[in-house]
Amino acid sequence: MKKHLLKKAAILAGTALIASSLASQAHAQKKVRWKLHSAFPASQIIQGDRPAYVVEQVRKMSGGNFDIKIFEPGALAGGAAYYDGLSQGSFDAAYGTSGYEQGKNTAYAYISSFPFGPGSDEFYAFYKYGGGEEFAQKLYARDNIHFILCGMSPPETSGWFKEEITSLDQLKGLKMRFFGVGADVMQKLGVSTQLLAGGDIYPALELGTIDATEYSMPVVDRSAGFYQITKFNYFPGWHQQATTNHLSIYKPTWDKLPDEYKAMLETACDANIINHIAQGNSLQHQAMLDNEADGVQIKTWPNEVLDTLQDAWREVHAEKMEENEDVREFWDLWTKFHAGYKVWGSVGFLPPEYVE
Repeated sequence: MKKHLLKKAAILAGTALIASSLASQAHAQKKVRWKLHSAFPASQIIQGDRPAYVVEQVRKMSGGNFDIKIFEPGALAGGAAYYDGLSQGSFDAAYGTSGYEQGKNTAYAYISSFPFGPGSDEFYAFYKYGGGEEFAQKLYARDNIHFILCGMSPPETSGWFKEEITSLDQLKGLKMRFFGVGADVMQKLGVSTQLLAGGDIYPALELGTIDATEYSMPVVDRSAGFYQITKFNYFPGWHQQATTNHLSIYKPTWDKLPDEYKAMLETACDANIINHIAQGNSLQHQAMLDNEADGVQIKTWPNEVLDTLQDAWREVHAEKMEENEDVREFWDLWTKFHAGYKVWGSVGFLPPEYVE
């Protein structure tokens, strides 16, 4: 009897050991460690905050098992130059904006933002319910990258200039940092444009490499110090009424990720978009007031200038449509969604002057 009990105890102990080993292996399998390149320095208000917000939400939801380490611009790749490294699996993921990748495909610029486009509410709705996100995922998958919409900026300013612009003729020959397909519009007006990462703009202004710039929202531009060199800040941001950010992931890494972790990333990104819009809209007024206190003149483009810019945009857009089938597909999705949204949007909201 005693021998039987000892044998049974040994079997139970062995079973427990196997179960414990299997549980330990399952737990180990759930531990995921990623390297994430950020196109924005952590010190940059709003834009730099966003990757950390996503990473922290994922860490909490996973109980610390899904851990993503953020690397500053330059550590794994140049600030805006992360596409090729990510596509080749040099790191697991990147947080940035599609406009940085327009050299690969003009349609990427549209995915990010386009001139005289929608505000953040409508653009977000288009991505979630108008086919925008699926379209972006299809394009990025060609280069082994999985796309998740993961941020949405409110309107930006349309430029910082050293002199007041009283005539568009003053733009001819100007060297200016400009983003997305808006840069092509400015080129139509005689501006020489270049796309610089955020951290490179202030030194370029200071050294005279560029004469003017646009970059982001007032609070982000202020943190970059543009007000110290340029004293004329123009609105509205006709070129970027809303701008998407995305989490891009090396596709083989995404494909092998457990489903629960995929859901965590997608949920964290949705939360980040809402937080991004709210944070962005809440901080701009104080930055504008502070800029004025430091001698900046806030200027708005007159309607005739906006008309000229819009005419130039339509020319640019027609050229892009002619050149690129992906742009045509994006635009077909967008125009169908926008036509429906206008039925609601044209009557559903109070004019700003009536909001108390």
